[in-house]
Amino acid sequence: MSDYANDTAYHRPVMLAQCLAGLDLRPDGRYVDVTFGGGGHSARILEKLTTGHLYSFDQDADAEVEAEKLICPQFTFVKANFRELTAELQALDALPVDGLLADLGVSSHQFDTPERGFSTRFDGPLDMRMDPDGPLTAADVLNDYKEADLHRIFGMYGEVTNARTLAQAVVVGRRGRRLETIGELKQAIQPCTPRGKENKYLAQVFQALRIEVNQEMQALQEMLLQTAEVLRPGGRLVVMSYHSLEDRLVKNFIGKGKFFGTVEKDFFGNESKPFEALNRKPEEADAAEIALNSRARSAKLRVAIKN
Repeated sequence: MSDYANDTAYHRPVMLAQCLAGLDLRPDGRYVDVTFGGGGHSARILEKLTTGHLYSFDQDADAEVEAEKLICPQFTFVKANFRELTAELQALDALPVDGLLADLGVSSHQFDTPERGFSTRFDGPLDMRMDPDGPLTAADVLNDYKEADLHRIFGMYGEVTNARTLAQAVVVGRRGRRLETIGELKQAIQPCTPRGKENKYLAQVFQALRIEVNQEMQALQEMLLQTAEVLRPGGRLVVMSYHSLEDRLVKNFIGKGKFFGTVEKDFFGNESKPFEALNRKPEEADAAEIALNSRARSAKLRVAIKN
């Protein structure tokens, strides 16, 4: 496991020390990493365990290959989307757990693999599926969705300021042909791409498509609701998000036990919610880490304890 301890090129874990501290690891504890990715966090959790056990989830076949490097009696890899959290842990007779970590970022490896279609740096297929066997690709979204739905996705998930114009450009660009590659998409939306801000704009467009393709917001809400079922009282929930949409869902869930509306109260006026936040404001990476890993710039880490 020593190669992982130094962070691999496959996936450099963001705020690693803070994540481990948030989990409050016990050598005999039972933990879940619902976003295995390149295994950076999982490897370090395993180093702290003796008689404990770690269950790591990922739906990506590349992650499954990486997980083989960590095979040991204390480790179980679960090839599944984290929205299957409770069912998978029940099947393994692994409930309740002492801590759960979710790093919601896309792994560096996925960004750096052109054929996965996650990065604006390459001209690859418009794919963006975290599960390569998933039914929906970015090309399907761009070519088959109505203009109004594209407008909604770009505005809501990408926070694109000219989302309506962008949706119109996509519809014009796909007339008489299908948009199949990143290069074709860039060309189609070039008229509405702000000059001098191309990289940021494209990153927002790609974020919107990736979230839609992978149903990330729905999956996140389903997973968070299940954490209240799988964690023991006193167990730790550690979630790292990379954009405001995710962070808002996490913040609301920890603070209110729900994603929208106000916290529910019992007959006596006591708040009824499954978690208590351990940090009022999310932790952020320091300048030194951001200098090493630019992905850390947007990361926000929230930690909560199960009531």
